[in-house]
Formats: sequence, C-alpha cells, structure tokens
Amino acid sequence: MTEPQSALLLRRQLAELNKNPVEGFSAGLIDDSDLYRWEVLIIGPPDTLYEGGVFKAHLTFPKDYPLRPPKLKFITEIWHPNVDKNGDVCISILHEPGEDKYGYEKPEERWLPIHTVETIMISVISMLADPNGDSPANVDAAKEWREDRNGEFKRKVARCVRKSQETAFE
Repeated sequence: MTEPQSALLLRRQLAELNKNPVEGFSAGLIDDSDLYRWEVLIIGPPDTLYEGGVFKAHLTFPKDYPLRPPKLKFITEIWHPNVDKNGDVCISILHEPGEDKYGYEKPEERWLPIHTVETIMISVISMLADPNGDSPANVDAAKEWREDRNGEFKRKVARCVRKSQETAFE
C-alpha cells in the first residue's frame, strides 16, 4: 500500500526541520508509528513575558492535510488570550479554509494548503509575542492583558513560565 500524500508531506517536513532547525521551536513525533501526531517544544520568545518558557504542545494533523489545518494544543499550562483554558490554540491560520461566517477574518488569513509546520509555528511564536485581544479564546486572559498587563496578567504568565521550566523535560 502506498503512503497517502499527507504522510509523505509530513515526513518531508519533519526531515527538513530535523536537518535545518528553526529558531524558537523543535518538533518530533509523539510516537514513531504515527506521522499525524507531533510534539513541539516552543521556546518563549525573547523580550516577551513568555521569555525563558519551554512550552510543550501537540500538533495533530487531519488525514487530508494540507487541504485542512492541523490542531495545536498546549500541554504545558499557558496563560494567553489566544489559547483557551484547555490549551487549544485559536489563531487564524489554523481555522478551516474559506469564508469566515462572522466576517472577522479574510479568507487569505485562514488556513491555506501552502502552510507548513514551520509557518504554523512561526505564527504561534508571533502570537505569543503579540496577542490578538480582539478575538480571544480565553476571555479572562484577554481582559487582564488589556486592563492589567503589568499586574495580574504578567504574574500569571510568569508562573506558567516557571512551571514550564520545571516540567519541560519530563
């Protein structure tokens, strides 16, 4: 049986990332027998509240990737306006392709088959550095980010960063 196109593509992207690592994250398979489930370690971007953090996340690809986007879920606790309390990441490029029924996002901001693990992770790192408070997945974090960025929000993020450092290599 030949490998599906999606598996070939994922295998190629993984090999490329191993050969030419991208600053800010590393990626590998959760289980060598499943190309559709990846574990990524995201390094908190410098000069942000997340600096020094090592956040573990799982990237789960649909069988029809790259026609449809993967899902990204933080396993490490993280306090961020665009990450819901279960760890699910909510950013435009991981939304299903096409028109946004709420008219909030343009189709070109949503998932496109040209995206790769690298472009997804660069978007996520950028999201950590610059949250989108207009479209929060975590309303409480978004409210604190807007109203008390250097107080309560900063304290909660600092606690997540410390915790991430303690659990990063378990």
